[in-house]
Amino acid sequence: MRIALAQLNPTVGDIEGNLTKLIEAYDRADTAGCDIVAFPELSITGYPPEDLVLKPRFVADNQAALQRFAAHTRGCAAVVGFVDSDRDIYNAAAVCVDGRVVGTYRKRLLPNYAVFDEARTFTPGNDSDPLELYEIAGAKVGISVCEDIWSPFGPLAEQAAGGAEVSVNINGSPYHWEKDAGRERMVATRAQDAHTAIVYVNQVGGQDELVFDGGSFVVDADGTLLARSPQFVEDLLIVDVPVTAVYRHRLLDPRGKRTDAALPVVHVSSASRRPDASPIESPVAPPLDRDAELYQALVLGTRDYCRKNRFTDVVIGLSGGIDSTIVAVIAAEALGPEHVHGVSMPSRYSSDHSKSDAQRLAENLGIDYRTISIEPAFQAYIDMLAPSFIDRAPGLTYENIQSRCRGQALMALSNEFGWMVLTTGNKSEMAVGYFTIYGDSVGGYAVIKDVLKTRVYDICRWINRERGYELIPEGVITKPPSAELRPDQRDDQSLPPYEVLDPILALYVEQDCTASDIIELGHDAEMVRRVTRLVDIAEYKRSQCPPGVRVSIKAFGRDRRLPITNAYRG
Repeated sequence: MRIALAQLNPTVGDIEGNLTKLIEAYDRADTAGCDIVAFPELSITGYPPEDLVLKPRFVADNQAALQRFAAHTRGCAAVVGFVDSDRDIYNAAAVCVDGRVVGTYRKRLLPNYAVFDEARTFTPGNDSDPLELYEIAGAKVGISVCEDIWSPFGPLAEQAAGGAEVSVNINGSPYHWEKDAGRERMVATRAQDAHTAIVYVNQVGGQDELVFDGGSFVVDADGTLLARSPQFVEDLLIVDVPVTAVYRHRLLDPRGKRTDAALPVVHVSSASRRPDASPIESPVAPPLDRDAELYQALVLGTRDYCRKNRFTDVVIGLSGGIDSTIVAVIAAEALGPEHVHGVSMPSRYSSDHSKSDAQRLAENLGIDYRTISIEPAFQAYIDMLAPSFIDRAPGLTYENIQSRCRGQALMALSNEFGWMVLTTGNKSEMAVGYFTIYGDSVGGYAVIKDVLKTRVYDICRWINRERGYELIPEGVITKPPSAELRPDQRDDQSLPPYEVLDPILALYVEQDCTASDIIELGHDAEMVRRVTRLVDIAEYKRSQCPPGVRVSIKAFGRDRRLPITNAYRG
């Protein structure tokens, strides 16, 4: 049978826009002679809709859109995600063909961990919603939604035991680094266990802090990969899926014969619509390498956050440092260099090489560049506060004032021209509170807030290798990192070297280890206690920072949620 996987980039709440995307993709699949086209999870509403589903009008509008989509269908069956309702509301998939909805599946396993809290709003499908199969092109097809496939004892196993020969699983599975390979291993195992081919379609695009990488794919009943869509782009993947009788495999399965009764079958079609020509050869998109994958996730997350929130232009404080450099490069690729505005804001402590590095980067990228000295504002603050600061030596307060002067200048440009401010802090700095609240933390989106400092350097080196020339000035990569808020300042005067700091942060923040756990792994005890204390006392600062792209297994924000008032020190 011929199946299309419509890897689309919906916008949460844009029901009309999403419907247009669905219809355009459906028409292409129908023209190609497909028997089924599968769309991502909640593709009519966009995923995740969160508390929008608590608005009855929103749910009604999404259901009306489903009926309009169904009325458009012809002989190609469509599996489309939507919000279903009766007494409660459900994350559901509709099967549409020949102008109507012929069946509905309600998601049974609702994820309620990490970035997911579907149990807050949805009710799981259960025994009152009996499973059924769909005979499409003469094959028995089971439908499931995202989390349902992750459990080895979930609906897929029940559908397979009930006679399913092909399983279609629709997804809104957000990205974190190296997740794609894990998905494929898991699905291949499910296919082998169930003796069914599996069609796994995932959405693509950015939604607030989440980014979805797509990477949709198909495996046969042996778990062999047949086709794969590329990551981070929309795609319509058309695959001729071999369907063979699988009852013999189930009867001979050494793990024991299932005795479940056959599931009811809704008849759709007896023969494939596929043209008589030879089966098409579907592409297997190569996986991206580690740095390319992370870079593309950051670009897509930034592009969609700006465009879906109707920002055409962004403004960035260009210090000549590694963090503002990588943010500028990402922004230029995401939005086009003509939509990026870099601002150098020197003070009395700014080095000549920082100013020249910033200017050279702007020239290399072809972005707008201007200089606004903060010295007049900084001096005004010093004079204004002098009567209150009598007999007190200049210290951290004066460093923070400079940062806040820069934040004010960027916000003034944002207010005047409608440019979104992109914040440039990385995860290492955010973790230990090495930033100025209401200063360098101001902005609408924090592009690298989930990228450790050492990884920022990795990506910058990768960019230069990929471009084949020094797009990022080598001095930016090789010079010691510094905030340049006092004479001869370096980050390692306030923090451990990032090569020491980042492994501790990865364990404490992303792996939920306690300080004692990390010390037992061989890290210096005094260093660990110092770092973990810095992380803990910065919780209140992070809670006031803008959202940013989630790319790790656990990010600050909607992913890692710890109390601000917290006396535990493990």
